[in-house]
Amino acid sequence: MMKKLLSLLLVIAMMFAVIGCGSTDSDDADVVEEQEVEEDAGSEETDVPADTEEEEEEAETDTPETDGDQIYAMITKSAGNPYMERMASGFEEVINGAGYEAIIKHPTEITAEAQISLINELVAQNVSGIAVAANDTDALQTALTAAMDADIQVVSLDSAVNADSRNTHIQQAGVEEVAQSLVDSVVDLTGGSGDWAILSATSTATNQNAWIDAMETILEDEQYADLNLVEIAYGDDEYQKSVDQTQALLNNYPDLKVLCVPTTVGLAAAAKVITDEGLQGEVIVTGLGLPSEMAEFMGEGEVATPYMFLWNPIDVGKVSAYTLIEMVNGDLTGSLGEVFTAEDGNTYEVTDDGSGGTEIVVGPPFRFDATNIDEWKDVY
Repeated sequence: MMKKLLSLLLVIAMMFAVIGCGSTDSDDADVVEEQEVEEDAGSEETDVPADTEEEEEEAETDTPETDGDQIYAMITKSAGNPYMERMASGFEEVINGAGYEAIIKHPTEITAEAQISLINELVAQNVSGIAVAANDTDALQTALTAAMDADIQVVSLDSAVNADSRNTHIQQAGVEEVAQSLVDSVVDLTGGSGDWAILSATSTATNQNAWIDAMETILEDEQYADLNLVEIAYGDDEYQKSVDQTQALLNNYPDLKVLCVPTTVGLAAAAKVITDEGLQGEVIVTGLGLPSEMAEFMGEGEVATPYMFLWNPIDVGKVSAYTLIEMVNGDLTGSLGEVFTAEDGNTYEVTDDGSGGTEIVVGPPFRFDATNIDEWKDVY
């Protein structure tokens, strides 16, 4: 009996041993299969053709190392102003070329209020930098100060805001240089004596006011005593109003010899009036103008405008963009004496603007006349 019991227990133990061995072999097989699948999948994921790897490396090399989140904005004086549009094109070209986003804002009215609204929009958008051609020296201060408090870099260009409202100003040409060029042209075209007038932009335009103030200071010299400045009129940088103001000056001052116009919109309007009324050679128009707009009024013989001055507004926009990028990247603050070399290869210095702030001067004014107007009329 005892032997039968022992035999039964031995059989049962052997059965469990066989079952256990079978189960272990099956589980191990499943694990091996899973590992093989994973290894195959991993191999499929990591096997990249050599050509693809080379293309990816090349793409990484060609892509500029930039922060794609940087957004730069420019606010012009007004919509429909050819000079401002060319300046904006230079700004946009540099910003986009550096791999950043550019926003151009044109106010619908030539007022500080319209610009303030745009500044507030850009602050809410949290842009990286703002360049503004101011319609008023002081009125933008609160809005621009709020922008700087929000760590937005701010520069003015063409027409400055006060020193407390920006990091620096981009000056198209030195104020004294522009003023002296305009005074010299008045002396030349009047013969040094007689009635002349100024047709400006708005009464609050900071760049025109700075040039006119500098002209009046120069004219205090005794050598200009025979020149009679009869009036400073304002066309508000609107073509039709500038036409109207030109006609009013002609009617009010029959002995008028020269009309000096330090604004591109006004100069084109004044030259058109002189040409339409057949007054070429009797009343001469000079000032600051765009070659593309003034070519038809210039040339050999008796013309409305024998010569004029300007700079390249595209370059003004470019330098403002270079400056903002340097500031946003922490390489420039706008402090006196700083120097940087831009992507165009030119070196720019931060200098004293004479009113408690700093500025970067793009270059001297350039004279356009019959000898070179055809070369420039298709440029800007």
